[in-house]
Amino acid sequence: MIEVKNVFKSFNGEFVLNDVSVLFEAGKCNMIIGRSGSGKTVLLKSIVGLLEIDRGEIWYDDRLFSKLILNERQEIRQKMGMLFQGGALFDSLTVEQNVMFPLNMFTNQSYREKLKRVNFCLERVRIERANSMLPAELSGGMRKRVAIARAIALNPKYLFCDEPNSGLDPETGIVIDKLIKEITVDFKTTTVINSHDMNSVLEIGDKVVYIHNGYKCWEGTQEEVLHTNNPDLNDFVFATTLAQQIKKQGI
Repeated sequence: MIEVKNVFKSFNGEFVLNDVSVLFEAGKCNMIIGRSGSGKTVLLKSIVGLLEIDRGEIWYDDRLFSKLILNERQEIRQKMGMLFQGGALFDSLTVEQNVMFPLNMFTNQSYREKLKRVNFCLERVRIERANSMLPAELSGGMRKRVAIARAIALNPKYLFCDEPNSGLDPETGIVIDKLIKEITVDFKTTTVINSHDMNSVLEIGDKVVYIHNGYKCWEGTQEEVLHTNNPDLNDFVFATTLAQQIKKQGI
């Protein structure tokens, strides 16, 4: 569980997050949605500690993360998995070396133990026998799978995904969504997904939080998001869905 309480964040005197409070539950895909510039990326970066908040609190279970010093945060950070927007694989490293990277950084396991974990993670995302391949040899969907494998290498308690379907075709995006959902349920992770993809929201969004102009304007379930009376959210859903349909049809 991750809880954000009354969080404010500003840049050059202008607030980008205004009194945002939200509870992200374990074993669920918690979606943060909103237009570009709405504050959703700032919220995600604040939760993981890449940005320091001005006021408020960020809790990881029973620990007040936002008040911990750097060394104290390290223990919680080792329980985090990150799936970056572009995958962020190391181009000069093989698939196996990419997935093993966090194990080399944060564990004292033997090579055999690390390789066993790497192979488990690759099997979990269904790309066995790709260990020796380089990222340049992979399709976009395969690169995202490798990035997911790396994100779960340390068996994280908290999983953060920034636009996981960015740059993927709709069919591949559905596959990635289902993988994230399976991992979330199977490992009972607290998964937080920053997205503008309404297909993802309707496919795997157990909880949906809508950020607009720095405020949390709405939260609810994937079923409720299509039947809300919030005009800003309705406009966002309609515009996003229409854009995705146009892209899919190649208009």
